[in-house]
Amino acid sequence: MKIVFAGGGTGGHFYPIIAVAQKVNQIIDKEHIISPKLYYLSDSPYDKEMLLQNGLIFEEIKSGKMRVYFSLRNFLDVFKTFFGTINSIYKVFTIYPDVVFGKGGYASFPTILAARILSIPVVIHESDSAPGRVNKWAGHFAKRVAISFPESAAFFPKKTTAWTGQPIIQEILYPTVRDEALEYFKFESNSPVIFILGGSQGAELINNTILDALPRLIENYQIIHQTGIKNFTTVSGQARVILGNNKHKSRYTTIPYLSPLQMKMASGAASLIVSRSGSTIFQIAAWGVPSILVPFTNSNADHARKNAFSYARSGACSVVEEANMTANILSGEIERILNDKAEYEKMKKSTKAFNKPGAAEKIAQELVDIAMSHEGK
Repeated sequence: MKIVFAGGGTGGHFYPIIAVAQKVNQIIDKEHIISPKLYYLSDSPYDKEMLLQNGLIFEEIKSGKMRVYFSLRNFLDVFKTFFGTINSIYKVFTIYPDVVFGKGGYASFPTILAARILSIPVVIHESDSAPGRVNKWAGHFAKRVAISFPESAAFFPKKTTAWTGQPIIQEILYPTVRDEALEYFKFESNSPVIFILGGSQGAELINNTILDALPRLIENYQIIHQTGIKNFTTVSGQARVILGNNKHKSRYTTIPYLSPLQMKMASGAASLIVSRSGSTIFQIAAWGVPSILVPFTNSNADHARKNAFSYARSGACSVVEEANMTANILSGEIERILNDKAEYEKMKKSTKAFNKPGAAEKIAQELVDIAMSHEGK
């Protein structure tokens, strides 16, 4: 049995693939499947250690981004995608997998196209309420389509589409108990913790707003601020200047990028999360923590804003749009949620109602079933 996973470019594509691969490996062990091989085809390995831990063989496939705005790089990327597709056809033919799982994104396109040309079954997963272009295209011929938001079903064929929820890796699915998490960050036990989650690339607007609000926030709250790797030095330096000799400066900690262990700890400590509105929504819902979402304005098909308001309709979060993102507005919203115990508890309950567990298991089982039936042909 051979399964190819395609996607990448961001953690939002990579980690759901890992989550599904983890469950595939569990099924392989349980059912004693002989000589299985799992492959990851993308433009970069993203996290080599995690690929190795989960038995995924990396094969590089170059692909250009398909931008919706004018850029000279679009012309170069057309050729990159063309040659990447030729390379992908060769590699997919050489591997000849029983099924290909596509997570979307530009990096998955050459492999999905190769599978289409070679008549290899394709299964895709869409994390957003409005699908990206690759998944929207692949949905027309995919054998199965899994979706995280029920709203995105409107973009895919009914007979092949299932609302599974979002695959989440086992390492971050369950937060650490609060006392242990607070001890990890050397935090006080009697002050709420605000967890700023900006994604692996960080979120400059969120970073700047938090810095502006910092003197006000640390009077009453403790803050874990995930800045993004490229922003870490700048944000940390500015925070040191802003806080100076402030007696509460130990209540603020910056982290460039969260390892799975740090994510477990931060989610366990968090009283409230401030985040973008990508696939992290589903992690937040699984953790059961109320949140404030700040959707990216210029996302493809406005999916970030649609994601945020879809989650907000469940009652689990509030939304602050970029145009309204100031230190006063964000601080006021944080204080409103944390000072209203009834509202806070209602939001906590709503996260659990929104959460749809078991996505990785469902998708993994479908992949194995398709692979086994295809292998026998």
